[in-house]
Amino acid sequence: MKLLLEQAGKKFFSQWVFRALDLTLEEGATLAVLGPNGSGKSTLLQVLSGANLLNEGKITHFSQNEKTEPEEVFRSVAIAAPYLELVEEFTLEESVQLHFSFKKTIRNLSISEVIRFSELQDALHKPVKFFSSGMKQRLKLTLACLSDTSLLLLDEPCANLDENGVKWYAGMVSEYGKGRTVVVCSNSHPEEYFFCARKIQLTDYKAALTIKNKER
Repeated sequence: MKLLLEQAGKKFFSQWVFRALDLTLEEGATLAVLGPNGSGKSTLLQVLSGANLLNEGKITHFSQNEKTEPEEVFRSVAIAAPYLELVEEFTLEESVQLHFSFKKTIRNLSISEVIRFSELQDALHKPVKFFSSGMKQRLKLTLACLSDTSLLLLDEPCANLDENGVKWYAGMVSEYGKGRTVVVCSNSHPEEYFFCARKIQLTDYKAALTIKNKER
């Protein structure tokens, strides 16, 4: 998927999160969006997913050089983020089955293969509410990375992962991020975006909005 942002701006009430953002991501591009907590990274990720609307400027999604209508963007997006909720009452197996009743698996993986790649097989019949924070993060990343979508969005992907989990993530995204447009939001932790060919500091667009605010 190709994304084009033109003079994009987002605000909550009277406070601008970012402004005057021009960004082009070609199909298969990898981008790291860096910045401290509260800099607007998650908000930008939601804009890219089509789940949040801009206050000014515009965003356009393209698939194979054809414009994707806004209401259809979600079909091409998989996202993993710490703030996204899982159905706590579902088991691991039920969670995977539910997710892939809406999305196709990448490379036609079976449900059992998806579960095996998560390395959570021992928790197959355990309700998610009893998962540790690291197990929940592994499940979210598994569902996103193994979905057959052209756009993969990852917000702080190594949050709550231990050393083995970080290594697992590196293998997962290296293998199943290939050929997809991938955007990673990070508080400047290189292990989260080591594969990204391009990086932007979202705080650079705070300066732009400060100048624009003075003009108003």
